[in-house]
Amino acid sequence: MKAVVMAGGEGTRLRPMTANQPKPLLPVINRPIMEHVLRLLRRHGLTETVVTVQFLAALIRNYFGDGEELGMNLHYATEDMPLGTAGSVKNAVDKLRDDRFLVISGDALTDIDLTDMIRFHRENGALVTIGLKRVPNPLEFGIVIVDDRGRVQRFLEKPTWGQVFSDTVNTGIYVMEPEVLDEVAAGEVVDWSSDVFPRLLSRGAPLYGYVADGYWEDVGTHESYFKAQSDALSGRVKIEIDGFELSPGVWVAEGASVDADAVLKGPLYIGDYAKVEAGAELREYTVLGSNAVVREGAFLHRAIVHGNVYIGPSANLRGCVIGKNTDVMTGARIEESVVIGDECIIESEAYVSSGVKVYPFKTVEAGAVINTSVIWESRGQRNLFGPRGVCGLVNVEITPELCVRLASAYATTLRKGASVVTSRDSSRAARALKRAVISALNAGAIDVLDLEAAPLPVARFHTARTAAVGGIALRTTPGDPQSVDIVFMDGRGADLSLGEQRKLERVFSRQEFRRAFPGEIAELGFPARAIDDYAHELLRCVDMRGVRDTGMKVVVDCAGGTSSLVLPNLLGRVGVDVLTVNSRLDDASPTETLAERRRDLQRLSELVSSARAAFGVRFDPVGERVALVDEKGQLISEERALLVVLDLVAAERGGGRVALPVTTTRVAEQVCRFHGVQVEWTATSVDALTSAAGGHDMIFAGDGRGGFVVPEFAPTVDGLAAFLRLLGLVSRTRLSLSKIDARIPEAKILKRTVPTPWAAKGAVMRSVIEAAEGQLIDTTDGVRVVAEDGGWALVLPDPTDAVTHLWAEAQDMDSAQSLLEHWARVVEQAAGT
Repeated sequence: MKAVVMAGGEGTRLRPMTANQPKPLLPVINRPIMEHVLRLLRRHGLTETVVTVQFLAALIRNYFGDGEELGMNLHYATEDMPLGTAGSVKNAVDKLRDDRFLVISGDALTDIDLTDMIRFHRENGALVTIGLKRVPNPLEFGIVIVDDRGRVQRFLEKPTWGQVFSDTVNTGIYVMEPEVLDEVAAGEVVDWSSDVFPRLLSRGAPLYGYVADGYWEDVGTHESYFKAQSDALSGRVKIEIDGFELSPGVWVAEGASVDADAVLKGPLYIGDYAKVEAGAELREYTVLGSNAVVREGAFLHRAIVHGNVYIGPSANLRGCVIGKNTDVMTGARIEESVVIGDECIIESEAYVSSGVKVYPFKTVEAGAVINTSVIWESRGQRNLFGPRGVCGLVNVEITPELCVRLASAYATTLRKGASVVTSRDSSRAARALKRAVISALNAGAIDVLDLEAAPLPVARFHTARTAAVGGIALRTTPGDPQSVDIVFMDGRGADLSLGEQRKLERVFSRQEFRRAFPGEIAELGFPARAIDDYAHELLRCVDMRGVRDTGMKVVVDCAGGTSSLVLPNLLGRVGVDVLTVNSRLDDASPTETLAERRRDLQRLSELVSSARAAFGVRFDPVGERVALVDEKGQLISEERALLVVLDLVAAERGGGRVALPVTTTRVAEQVCRFHGVQVEWTATSVDALTSAAGGHDMIFAGDGRGGFVVPEFAPTVDGLAAFLRLLGLVSRTRLSLSKIDARIPEAKILKRTVPTPWAAKGAVMRSVIEAAEGQLIDTTDGVRVVAEDGGWALVLPDPTDAVTHLWAEAQDMDSAQSLLEHWARVVEQAAGT
């Protein structure tokens, strides 16, 4: 039986360590990761091995040769271009036709029992057996769900937290029968998990999952690289360590010279022919490569030092990686999570602060204090994007420098000469930061169409209706005047999808930005009729029949925001009597606290009641969301407002479809059924709602948080369009909002949030799936469990915070409370809280 070692990846997330060498050659305890993999194969009798190579293939071939030194017979299959996980194996088809074979990654550290996995495959008569492992954070891996016998039921590649139904992930280790290669087209980019396996599963092919007990770590990030080293030193993974144990946990390789007055506190490893002088201190989880020199007074703790590195007197290294052939001079200090590339010079007394990445062949001058990466790498951030885009405190977390890097990353993802729309709210902070954004876009060869201060719906409209490929809007964070949100849009004017967000995050984390040549620096323009065009198209698309005939009076609160720039243009053409308040742009405090919002809503209620208006509307400061007050001056809650507007739309249309997030009360389904309308349930993300709202025969969408979509105009949330549509609906129905609200049943729905450590989220969702066995479940977003009496509970991990959200709805509040308590206990037990 043969094995296939996949060693063609670039390892971009591990740069600068992989800037000039392939990831499989990165050393773990002074041996390349791939060498540990080959030794594992040899221990299990798999000595006939094919190695698939692509990126810097010559380096791998030169290092391992024909495998004779390892007691193996190695063959190489070279890809001219990346072919994907399945395509690369297909490229070696001539060597794999005879018998079943095993596929394993050359850049993952593991001691999984391959012999037992092969036995499992043979006994089950499997076409493919997938090696599985339970991990704390399954987001970056492909999740595989199997039944009690190990047969695969479902695949999910790189899910969101709302799609995490298990913590059992695909390790990329497979046992395969040779006929599976017939499913892979030659010379094309094909992946096992996303292309081949789902196709086989749909045909009922015998695909099995082998849940391994051994160690497995995908060494794909700097964090996992550190972890692999410490786990190897701690004995958590069974690998061969060259050398002898000088004392418990202190490993010293052949030819190393360690002065008796050096301080060694294991576990640690000192490579062959390394030298440690008197007075040097090496502490836990330090690894010294071959021929490394550590001078007197140097201090190393959790430092990974590659080969031929010089560490000068009194240098201080903590939790960092030092690339090969690098010199760290006297008194230099290198902090946590720093990665120094190969052949660098860190001169005396230099200070490299946490998270900085220094690419190969760079010099850090003596005494320099380095807080940002030295061309072109910086620390990646988990959750760069939040629910409202990129968010943070003004001039603390969101600085002009950050805006430049973000906009540069965005420009790099677009083609040269493309156009991007920019806009802002009325705040001074957004105005200042937008200037940084525009400069970076122009420097990245991107033309900018700047709307200056404009409602967010206008920016979305202009992005979608022009030749722009995307947009960036800056606004003050709702309820927090000290913070700002940066909203990135695609060519539809919608928020970037999760996939596009991840793409932007990757470019941002690597800091490899495109810069235009002087002649390519792009243009800045100011569209003259953006607001007029928006108002004209909105009035053309929204049904306003009957509005002029009713003599309706309404009260509108602009909240000191940019909606006041559009409303005069709109309302002057509509023919309603409008009392407008808070219409002056407020550049000093463009948002409000919760107390201020309640105060203004109370004032709006009083004005609606005293003016005998049909209803009142309060826009958020960017004109995207609305709050409603009925003719009696009663505030309609966001959940009830969704049902009221839904009822109005469904009653008038009498057919079609509406899009609602799965967290919405099922009273909405009753309303739609009564009027002959169908509901399409969506995930809770803005992107999911927008995508659904753009579908065929869609008449309405809403998020239950004051956001409404008018599909005949645009598939994005738009408070101004929702207001105009509401004017027309109320005019034609001849019913007040309070009467419509009164005829809709009360929802019996409750919500709770349970603290959940990040490491426990996968286990929580697996526990929920197991606890729901035998019941009807819906996995549109999270796991929704439907009870026999029609009640339901939804368990949904939060994508940005260490919590899990729960909803429960039933025929009465007591039943809903009981349902909520039951699933909260399941979550708490699995989370260990």
